[in-house]
Amino acid sequence: MRWLKRIAWLRWPAAIALLVMLSLHEGVADAFTLVARTGPVLLCLVPLHALPLLLDARAWQLLLDKRIGLGPLWRIAVVREAVGRLLPVLGIGGELVGVRLATRYMPDVSRVSASVIVEMLVTIAVQYALAVLGLVLLRWHASDARDIGNVIGAAVMASLPIGVAAFFVALKGAPFHRLEAIARRWLDSSHALSARLDGKRLDHDIRALLQRMPLVARAFAWQFSGYVLGALEVYAAFAMLGHPVPIAGAIAIESLTQAVRSAVFIAPAGLGVQEATIVAIASAFGVEREAALSFALLRRMRELAWGGIAIAMLRFTQTHSQAALRAGAAER
Repeated sequence: MRWLKRIAWLRWPAAIALLVMLSLHEGVADAFTLVARTGPVLLCLVPLHALPLLLDARAWQLLLDKRIGLGPLWRIAVVREAVGRLLPVLGIGGELVGVRLATRYMPDVSRVSASVIVEMLVTIAVQYALAVLGLVLLRWHASDARDIGNVIGAAVMASLPIGVAAFFVALKGAPFHRLEAIARRWLDSSHALSARLDGKRLDHDIRALLQRMPLVARAFAWQFSGYVLGALEVYAAFAMLGHPVPIAGAIAIESLTQAVRSAVFIAPAGLGVQEATIVAIASAFGVEREAALSFALLRRMRELAWGGIAIAMLRFTQTHSQAALRAGAAER
C-alpha cells in the first residue's frame, strides 16, 4: 500500500507543475492585469453559483423523498462542493461530509447514504450527457475544435466502461455487504463501528432507489439543468472581461470543463486540468488565451470564495442542529 500513498502524494507536485507551466506559457501576469482592469464588477459572479447549487440540492431532495427541507440541503450542498473541490480526497470527501450533516436532520444513516450514492451515480450519467452536449456544440459552433474535441471524446469513451460498471455493480451486486464482511474481519466485535455497519441494508436501499426510474430521471433532469445553468457564470464572466462568447460557447466551456475535471479526478482539486481545459475550449471559440486564463483564475477565486461561505454554512448548520437537540431534550 506504500506505493499508493506515494502516488497520492505525487499528484500534488504533478498538478502544481502543470498549473505553473500553463500560467507561464499563457502569460499569467497579463491575465491578472485583465482581471484587475475589469474591477469589482466581477464580484457579481460569486452569487450566480448559488443557483446551480440550488438545483443540485433539489435533485438530492427528491432522492430523499423530500424528508429534508430544501434550505438545509442547499447549505449542506455548499459544504459538500467546497470539500469535494478544495480538498485532496479523490472526489468523495464531500459526499462523506454530506452524509454526516444530513443525518442530523434525518437519522436513517442507511437511507441517507443510499441517496448520496445514487446521486453520485446520477452525476456520472449527467457528466456523460454534458460531455456529449459539449462535444456537439464544440463541433458545430467552434472555429478550431478538431484536436481538443478528439482528445476529450477519446477520454470520454475510455472512461465509459467505468461508469457502466458502477451502475451495474450498484444495481446487481452487493458491494457494501462485501465491504462490511471485510471490515468485520479487521474490527473487534465490540468496536462501535462494527455495531453500526449494515452493508446488506445499504445495498438494498441503493437498489430500491435505482429501481424507481421515474424518480432517478427527475433527479437527473434537475442535476443536468443545474450544470447547464452554470454556463450563465461563464457567459457573464467573459462579457465582463470584454471577450464575449456565444451561449453555445458558454455551455460548451462549462459542460466540458466539468466533464474533464470529473474524469481526471486523481488531480487534486483539478489543479492544472481545469485551467488547461478552460483555455483550450475557450480558445476554440475564438477567445484570446489571455482572457481564457483570466476566467480560469476567476473560477478558482470563486471556488475559494464559496469555500469561505461553506465554512460559515457549516458553522450555522452545527449551531442549528445543537439548538434542535437542546430543544428536544428540554421537551423530554
